[in-house]
Amino acid sequence: QVQLVESGGGSVQAGGSLRLSCVGSGRIAKFLNMAWYREAPGNQRELVAAIREDLPPSYADSVKARFTISRGTDTSLHLQMNDLKPEDTAVYYCNCPRPCNFYPWGQGTQVTVSS
Repeated sequence: QVQLVESGGGSVQAGGSLRLSCVGSGRIAKFLNMAWYREAPGNQRELVAAIREDLPPSYADSVKARFTISRGTDTSLHLQMNDLKPEDTAVYYCNCPRPCNFYPWGQGTQVTVSS
């Protein structure tokens, strides 16, 4: 059974920073190809950043130059978020970068940015 657990969210003011973490457990491969997604109320879940084995990291235009995705241990993933904006407010999730066979989704971690 695979489990993804996201953490590190919180409430910050605009311009602040947060570092999100994702840890995988169970029958899960190494985090060679992983991504961060976010879902704001009323919006679809969107891919924010992806890291792939043989490619440089990729980012949604809305977060380029502000967010940095990185791997930790074999089954951990991070997202450094700087210069946060109110529009970054969402629940953040980790999973494989689409298109892929998604792992079961974790509960996510809430990020709230106030102006």
